[in-house]
Amino acid sequence: MQVLLQDLRFALRQIVRNPGFSLTSILSLTLGIGATVAVYSILYDAVLHPWPYAGMERICDVWITDTAGHDGTWGLTGPQIRQLRQTHAVEDVVVANYTNQTLTGNDVPDDAIVVEMTGSHFQFLGMSPLLGRYFNPTDAPDGIDPQPVAVLGYKFWQRHYRGDPSVVGKTIQLNHKTYTILGVMPVRFAWRDGEVYVPLKMASDQLHRYSPGIKLKPGVTMDAAAAEFRSLYEEFDKQTPNVFSKQYKISVHGLADTYTRDLKKTMYLLFGAVALLLAIGCGNVSILLLARGTARQQEFAVRSAVGASSMRIVRQLLTESLLLSLAGAGLGVVVAYEAIAFLVPRLPDHSYPYEADFHVNLPVLCFSVALALLTGIVFGLFPALQSAQPQISEVMQAGTRRLTGSVKGRRLHTALIAGQIALTLLLMTAAGAAIQGFIRMLHVPLGYQPQHVMSVVIPIRDDAHTTWADRARFFTELRDKIAGVAGVLSAGISTNATPPDSGWRQAVEILGKPASQNQEAAVELVGPEYFATLRIPFLGGRLWDESEIARGATLVLVNQSFVRHYLSGGDAVGHAVRLPQFATLPPGALAANGVAGWLQIIGVVGDSLNAGMAKPVEPAVYAPYTLLTFPVTQVLVRTQGDPLAMLHSIKQQVGSIDADQGIAGDTRDLEGWIQREPEYARGRLVSILFGAFSVLALVLAAVGLYSVVSYTVLQRTSELGVRIALGAQRRDVLRIVGVSAGTSVGLGIVLGLALSFGLDQLIAQWIENGARDPWVVLGVSALLLAVAGVASLVPARRALAINPIEALRSE
Repeated sequence: MQVLLQDLRFALRQIVRNPGFSLTSILSLTLGIGATVAVYSILYDAVLHPWPYAGMERICDVWITDTAGHDGTWGLTGPQIRQLRQTHAVEDVVVANYTNQTLTGNDVPDDAIVVEMTGSHFQFLGMSPLLGRYFNPTDAPDGIDPQPVAVLGYKFWQRHYRGDPSVVGKTIQLNHKTYTILGVMPVRFAWRDGEVYVPLKMASDQLHRYSPGIKLKPGVTMDAAAAEFRSLYEEFDKQTPNVFSKQYKISVHGLADTYTRDLKKTMYLLFGAVALLLAIGCGNVSILLLARGTARQQEFAVRSAVGASSMRIVRQLLTESLLLSLAGAGLGVVVAYEAIAFLVPRLPDHSYPYEADFHVNLPVLCFSVALALLTGIVFGLFPALQSAQPQISEVMQAGTRRLTGSVKGRRLHTALIAGQIALTLLLMTAAGAAIQGFIRMLHVPLGYQPQHVMSVVIPIRDDAHTTWADRARFFTELRDKIAGVAGVLSAGISTNATPPDSGWRQAVEILGKPASQNQEAAVELVGPEYFATLRIPFLGGRLWDESEIARGATLVLVNQSFVRHYLSGGDAVGHAVRLPQFATLPPGALAANGVAGWLQIIGVVGDSLNAGMAKPVEPAVYAPYTLLTFPVTQVLVRTQGDPLAMLHSIKQQVGSIDADQGIAGDTRDLEGWIQREPEYARGRLVSILFGAFSVLALVLAAVGLYSVVSYTVLQRTSELGVRIALGAQRRDVLRIVGVSAGTSVGLGIVLGLALSFGLDQLIAQWIENGARDPWVVLGVSALLLAVAGVASLVPARRALAINPIEALRSE
């Protein structure tokens, strides 16, 4: 024990006496371990295992994919859900209906996300309540009106009841209907992002459609279930025509594929980046340990001469290496916790289930720490083993400054530097592609002006405005009231047309032209003020007048892309289109007469983004918002200043029409809508993190190269002094120093270019909006060469300052 304490004390003295070497080694491991553990922990918790529910590996969705490659889940009617429950592969099928309802019975109405669920839904998920109980099939028998009971989500319970455990048995009023509170669910229960859960009576008509949640029986594979469902869905297609695509294929996927497939790609990409950073960090520590060990050969020789055993020297170096590795690993854990806290709030909205519980992943933490310790042991042991039995007389006579290490040691240095440079170049190339792609997205023409515009979402109660005429009048009155608020420049209704991702993709038929399977358009329900509010240019024809809006006229506008794709760029005014899916209306929709017939085109407007930030503008059909109304609308409001500052005044105007009418809680301006777009948020996250990782990798590579060149100059001081004494010029000294660094850097650049060009197609595929641009690779190479030159310049200048007399006297 006393010997061990001596080793520890000596190791600490060595670390304190060499702060530059020690801090660089520790920070290299800290950054590599912290970043790797944080990113993998988020990947594991948000993508691989985000849900706390029982049997999640058996819960799945049915995807329908058309010939154009568009996929998604489709709703089924109540009778079809019951048929699906009878299949051999299924253990249970449940449905949920997402609604916005108003908390009534209080002084001020408030908005709540209420999820209506079939009676067995809680048992389907297999999670016990925190307080009380949840409802079950006896509370909500199939086909019978359910009991007026409710279960609260944890956050809603905390926010509205301050965590009061006596809430069980009390009542809550939603849209003026009273429910008895049965229980409260745990904090990780956030199914369908609900705040309050109530029983659902599944309708038996052909209008109401529900998205089924399916749990397969144990042992049934997704492929086997898809094979059984295929014939059943063909029967469903015959029962309800014009719902599914004309040609489609059935597949079954787990919930992770449905909810996290976009984030999964991003997180795997970032994990690859931090794995490279960890490798670069460990390589840097290896280089530093090797260089440091080589420079200490005379010290080892002296210790051997005074009686130190080989094992004692090895143990001492191992102690120093392990102390550095443990310090880096310990700080890496701290960095990992802080990085998770920093990254999670910056993940794209709705890109992962909110049930996810983020924490440091223990297995990957152990792996990273073990890798750090292994690096310290191996590369701390290598010079120790070389020097444990030195030829003492040779070492003492040669002096430390003439030691250049063995050929094997120099080759190992060269290989480590080259590998570090190659990995840095690869990481910087990927970062360049990500940043270039994000910048390209920022410069995409929007086709509208989002500045000083916000979208106010107004959901209406189930029992309010239940006729088409009343609802259309109410929406028009809302718009007029909001437009009259002081400071509001204009206001236009946008039922489903808030850019940059707007409209419903539907098949469209054009009068006089054959129908095509891939002939689709984004159908957007708007008011005539919509285009002026967003500053979308009007190109020809005319807009609707007030009388046409009031009666829900069967008149539409189209955008430039529609004219270009389907009308060969000709005159669109006078043509007519039909939307077959309007023949089957979703529940809650109220339509004007003629909605399923031919709709005459009366005008053309400019293109504006309607498929997100990363895709080109799709053909669009703009119909009057009164043609088809839903129990929710949006009003786009353009103001003189900050639109969100007007929100209180707008709420007052809405309340003046209906005291129980509220607006949705998450109100943002349109610039906020752009920033919450998944591709925008992912691109920003990847660009920032890739850029940060690349800068760290570049600094680590520069430090590693600087260390090797510095130790090389130190070891060859006497040689350089002799050369200067014999008449060597400055350029000769620089060439000698440059060759020692140039070999490693040149080899690393060549390997890095080979990797970058070899993987450029893969990089472009994995990085959203990434491009295969050779100029990015060449630019990154030039930057890396410049940094390598600067890292070599300082020790080179030290070599030029060598005094030959002092160098020779030191011998």
